Amino acid sequence: MTETKTLSLAEIEDLSFRALVAAGTSEANSRPLAVATSATEADGISSHGLAYIPIYCEHVQCGKVDGHSVPVLGKPAPAVVTVDAMTGFAHPAIDLGFEELVPLAKSQGVAALAIRNSYNCGVLGYHTARLARAGLVGLGFTNAPASIAPSGGAMPVVGTNPFSIAVPGAGGEPAILIDQSASTIAKSEVMKHAREGKPIPIGWALDVDGNPTTDPALGLKGSMAPSGGYKGVGMALLVETMAAALTGATLGIDASPFSGTAGGPPKTGQFFLAIDPAATAGEEFAPLISRLVSAFHSQDGSRLPGDGRRRQRGKAHVHGVQISTATLDRIETFMNSGSLA
Repeated sequence: MTETKTLSLAEIEDLSFRALVAAGTSEANSRPLAVATSATEADGISSHGLAYIPIYCEHVQCGKVDGHSVPVLGKPAPAVVTVDAMTGFAHPAIDLGFEELVPLAKSQGVAALAIRNSYNCGVLGYHTARLARAGLVGLGFTNAPASIAPSGGAMPVVGTNPFSIAVPGAGGEPAILIDQSASTIAKSEVMKHAREGKPIPIGWALDVDGNPTTDPALGLKGSMAPSGGYKGVGMALLVETMAAALTGATLGIDASPFSGTAGGPPKTGQFFLAIDPAATAGEEFAPLISRLVSAFHSQDGSRLPGDGRRRQRGKAHVHGVQISTATLDRIETFMNSGSLA
């Protein structure tokens, strides 16, 4: 059984921040990533939380991501914001973009944010939820290094490519939060199983010959299984269009991996649409969403996308989060020695 230790959300943020700074990341770039890591652990998504901090640190040290980059903002059209992440972390670039995107969407009714030369943005729903908390419907797309093969093929062409939509609700929290990848499961989950030496369920990944496998190492060498077969491939293509082609970022087939030290910066992209429901639906929006949510919650045992994260978040704020001691040991070892070896 995996040994764990309970940390508060503040402790998770502080540990993440100190580790990133120790790796050579500026404090300005470390803070938004540390805040997001704490929020991710609070939502119960451990595969994208503290477990990723050693990878981030390694990538700063090997040059896959520039820890001191300063993102550059552009406004090429009245309702469009662009940010060049300058091969740095996605989180500071998204923060910079959101400062312009939110007021722009409220003044224009709808606005777009295109980010290029970026890096893994972690949990996409974390970012779209911020737009929902600002009273906007937030749609997000992010592409990733190729890991899904076309239908009938065996060589990966598109990434797991998540999309997310967050819908504002009463009380300031998202009423609906959909955050899903084009693969059956996020690749980080397969990586987590590989680190822990655990088999993966059939249907998560395929080996290099395109056959289902329970060995995470073989799955990582092969391809991720698309969600819903050819429909998952179609979803990945949609996201690739939005997050790479529409931003001028690097296609997943040309991007370096988010894991390991091979290759330079991946230079992938993110694309966000922010819509003010007051401009499109007026006072009809809130009651329609309320009725839709109630139709889900009125059925015993049914779940609405985002419910699980909301429940986990409430518990985490009171009781903290159980963190694997192996993950904590790896972070502490790095901070003491300056190396992940």
